[in-house]
Amino acid sequence: MPKENMHGTVNRLANEKSPYLLQHAHNPVDWFPWSEEAFEKAKKEDKPIFLSIGYSTCHWCHVMEQESFEDHEIAGILNKNFISIKVDREERPDIDAIYMSACQALTGRGGWPLTVFLNHDKNPFYAGTYFPKENRLGMPGLKDILEKVSSKWQNDRYELINIGNEITQAVEHHFFTHAPGNVTEESLHIAFSQLEENFDEEYGGFGSAPKFPSPHNLYFLLRYYHLTGNESALHMVKKTLTSMYRGGIYDHIGYGFCRYSTDKKWLVPHFEKMLYDNALLAIAYLEVYEITRNNFFKEIAQEIFTYVSRELTSPEGGFYSAEDADSEGEEGKFYVFTPQEVIEVLGEVRGQEFCKQYNITANGNFEHGNSIPNLIGKNPEKDEFQKDLKKLFEYREQREHPFKDDKILTSWNGLMIAALAKGSRVLNDERYLNMAQSSYRFIEKNLITNNQRLLTRYRDGEASIPGFLDDYAYLVWGLIELYNASFEPYYLEKALIFNDEMIKLFWDQDQGGLYLYGHDSETLVSRPKEIDDSALPSGNSVATRNLLELFHLTGKTSLEELAERQINSFGGSVNKSPIYYTHFLTAVYLVLTTTEEITVVSDPEPDEATSVLVEALIKGFHPNRFLLVKTEDRKGRQLEELAPIVNNRNQKDNKPTIYVCKDFTCLTPVHSLEEISQQLKIESKF
Repeated sequence: MPKENMHGTVNRLANEKSPYLLQHAHNPVDWFPWSEEAFEKAKKEDKPIFLSIGYSTCHWCHVMEQESFEDHEIAGILNKNFISIKVDREERPDIDAIYMSACQALTGRGGWPLTVFLNHDKNPFYAGTYFPKENRLGMPGLKDILEKVSSKWQNDRYELINIGNEITQAVEHHFFTHAPGNVTEESLHIAFSQLEENFDEEYGGFGSAPKFPSPHNLYFLLRYYHLTGNESALHMVKKTLTSMYRGGIYDHIGYGFCRYSTDKKWLVPHFEKMLYDNALLAIAYLEVYEITRNNFFKEIAQEIFTYVSRELTSPEGGFYSAEDADSEGEEGKFYVFTPQEVIEVLGEVRGQEFCKQYNITANGNFEHGNSIPNLIGKNPEKDEFQKDLKKLFEYREQREHPFKDDKILTSWNGLMIAALAKGSRVLNDERYLNMAQSSYRFIEKNLITNNQRLLTRYRDGEASIPGFLDDYAYLVWGLIELYNASFEPYYLEKALIFNDEMIKLFWDQDQGGLYLYGHDSETLVSRPKEIDDSALPSGNSVATRNLLELFHLTGKTSLEELAERQINSFGGSVNKSPIYYTHFLTAVYLVLTTTEEITVVSDPEPDEATSVLVEALIKGFHPNRFLLVKTEDRKGRQLEELAPIVNNRNQKDNKPTIYVCKDFTCLTPVHSLEEISQQLKIESKF
C-alpha cells in the first residue's frame, strides 16, 4: 500500500526517473512501474491488472489523475481488487504500441490516457482512453468499470481470459502483420490524390478537427512536386505551413508549435509543445524555403530553433522532451491574454492595435474570456509588431511556467539533430550545426553503453532502457544530416555503424522489416512491427529512407538490397492505403526518381573556389542529390573506407574536381559550375 512520508502518501513510483511516473508518486493508488514484481503479485493475489499509460505533458492525463487517481474512493477500489501499473509511453513505446493497438481493436479509437485491463498473461481484455470518475454524458465512469471488471473477474474469469487471447491474436494479425508487394509510381499518385481530396483549401491541413501537423505528409508532397512538377502539391504545403503559423497552434509570443489543434482553423491547440513536432516542422519550413526562397518560411524555422535553444536545451547539450499544456492547474493559462493585460503592457493606443492584429478580444476565443494570440485571416508579416511581441514575451515570462519534461530521449534528439543540421546547411548558420553536434556528443557520452548499445532515456544522471527502432532510425537520420552539413566523415561512419547495429537488433529474418524492440529486450505478448506514419514517421519508414540515402552516399549495394527488401516487405499494405504511409513513400521516391551522386575533390584546406562549388551544389531543394566532399588527406582516406564510391576520385590538373554520377551513369570529371550545370541539365542559378 502507499506509505506516508513528510509529503503525504508516497508509492513505488517515487523511485522512478520518468517525470510522468513521478507526477503520480503521491497518489493514494498503490502504483507499480511496469515490472515482473507487479505481475507476480497479481498472480499471487489472483487479481487482474489495471494498466494506465500516458505522458507528462498530456492534459487529459492530468484530468484523470485529479478526478480518479488522487481520489481515495477510486484508489481504495484499485488497491483492493487490482494490481495497478503506470507506464510512461515515451519511455516504453513498445508497451504503448501493443496496448494502444488493443484499444483501437476494441473501440475503434485510441489516445491518452490509455486505460487497459490485463489478465495474468498480460493479454488485454478491456480498454479505453479517458474515463471520468462517475458515469457522465454517456461516458462510462471509471468507478462503474472497475466494479464490473472486478465482478466479472470473480464470477466469469474464463470469458475474460478468452477475450484477452482473442484480442492479442487480432492485434498481432491486424496491426503488426503486413502484406508484401511492389510499390510503384502509381502509389505515389494515389497518395497525392488522397491528400488532395482531404485537403482543407480554406485553412490548410488535411481533414477536419482535430488537426495534426503530420509533417511527413508535407515532405511527401514536396518530393511529389519535385518528381512531377505538379503545382498543387506545392500549394498544399505552402498553404498548410502558412495557416499553421497564423493559428494559435503557433506561439506568436515565444515561438514553437503545440502538438495539435482541436479545431480546423488551427486556432485552439492542446498547448503541450513537443520536441519532435518542432523538429519535424522545422524541416518542413526549411524545405519549402529551399524551393521558394521566401524568407517567411526561413524565419519560422529560425524561430523554432530559437525556442528550442531557449526552452528545451539542457546545459549539457541534450534536448528536453516537452513542455506541459497546463500551468497553475489550467490548460493554456500561460499562453492566453485579455485586452486589458495587453494594454497594460503596451499602452492604450499600441495595445489596441496589437489586439486588433492578433485577435485578442473582450469576449475571447478561449476559455474564461481569454484569447489565444493568432493571425487567422491576417497578413502573416509581423515586423511591425516585433517590439510589442518582445515586451509581451518579457511580461509573460513573469507568469508561472508550464512544467518541463526534462528527460532526454535518444529518438527525439535524433530528429532535432536532423533539423538543426539541415538548418545549418540551408541557412548557412554555424549556430545550428553547433547545437546539433552538442546533442550528438551528449548522446555519445550518456546514452551509449560500453558494448555500443543505444539507450532510450536519460534523466537525472541515469540512462536506461535498451534503445528501440526509433532511437536507431531517428539518430541515423540525424547523423546523415550532420554529414550533409559538415562533410565530416566521422558522422557518416557513425551513421553506418548504428545503421548496421539496427539491422542486427531489429531485422525480421523471415518476413523482412524491422521490429520495434530488439531481440535483446524484454519479450512482450506481441512484437510490434509498425509501418504507418501517424504523429511521428514510423521507424521502418525512416530506416528505409536512411538505407537508400546511405547507399547513394557510399555506393554499398548491400544497403540498397536491404532497402529493396524493406519496401517489398510492406508494399502490399502500402498499396492498399498509401495516404497512411507518406514518409515511407519519401523512400520510394528515391527509387523512382533520377538520383545524382556528386563528389567534390579538393585540397586538405579547401580554397574559396571549392567553397563556391559546394555552396552552389547544396543550394536549393534537391532531395535526389547526394554530395560528398573528399579532401586529399587523412579524412579523404577515411571517406574512401566508408564510401567506396569515391575511390580513385582525385583532383585533376591540381584543381578542385567534380565527379557526377547520374542515374547510375558516371560522367566526365569537370572543374566549373558551368560544366556541372550542363551535366545535370538544370537551369543554372549559380
